[in-house]
Amino acid sequence: MSASCYIPENLTEALEIRKKVHAIPLAGGTDLMVQAKRGIGINPVFPAPIMIITNLEELKGIRVEEDGTLVIGALTTSAEIASDERVFYHIRKAASLMGAVSLRNSATIGGNIANASPKGDLPQPLILLDAEVVLSSIDGERSMKVDDFITGAKKTALKDDEIIKEIRVRPVKATHLFYHKIGTRRANAISKLSLSILADVEDGIVKDFRASSGAAGNKVKRDRNVEMILIGKHIEELPSLVEEFTSAWDGILSPHAMPKYRRESTRRMLSYFLERIAAGAEPGIIE
Repeated sequence: MSASCYIPENLTEALEIRKKVHAIPLAGGTDLMVQAKRGIGINPVFPAPIMIITNLEELKGIRVEEDGTLVIGALTTSAEIASDERVFYHIRKAASLMGAVSLRNSATIGGNIANASPKGDLPQPLILLDAEVVLSSIDGERSMKVDDFITGAKKTALKDDEIIKEIRVRPVKATHLFYHKIGTRRANAISKLSLSILADVEDGIVKDFRASSGAAGNKVKRDRNVEMILIGKHIEELPSLVEEFTSAWDGILSPHAMPKYRRESTRRMLSYFLERIAAGAEPGIIE
């Protein structure tokens, strides 16, 4: 065990430290500090040196590029994300429901992704939107979809010389949006179930349909083959496809993580969304 702690002044220095000693990046620490906790009044112990990266300006902020791509720095907090209207609805909504105000003011999007908890709030909508994570090392950068980056419960493709730099979300066209999270209480709620859905309907045809379930297994569940059941169909056909679609969706959920009440809740929400579209719901957020 090591008690070493580094505080780099910029990203380049941080990457050099990361490559040399594989120090663990720490920003908000809302997940990492809990994992290392040993008891009240006892200092946490980490398996490697710690590198506090809170002051790295290169990893902060939100911007929209000329082509409409949304870029969120890894150190951007949930509170900042929740209050920025440029951020996609599902991401903003998930961030706004992420625990209490104090937690949202310190928890970062990079940390939430790196923690790779199946119950994490932000990976679920990011996977819905095909978001990419940019990984930096002293030797360069690489990017991959968040869905590929998170390989399992508490497991990622992050190399021991890399730091998450930013998250990129390309424009997604959608006419109908839905997000819901079920927790045990209103504040500090760890998700027992979360669901994001979007549909793009043009001239009565479902041009795009996506859904992602959080707390549904060892990672966020999304299945593009199941989504294809609805894509290309006219909204008048949706009522006849609800049973086929919800049954197929049920098949991708973990039998261990998703007991009957969670599965039934998911089925009801998916059915409700499709029924509203079939009934001609106006474009916007479906509640």
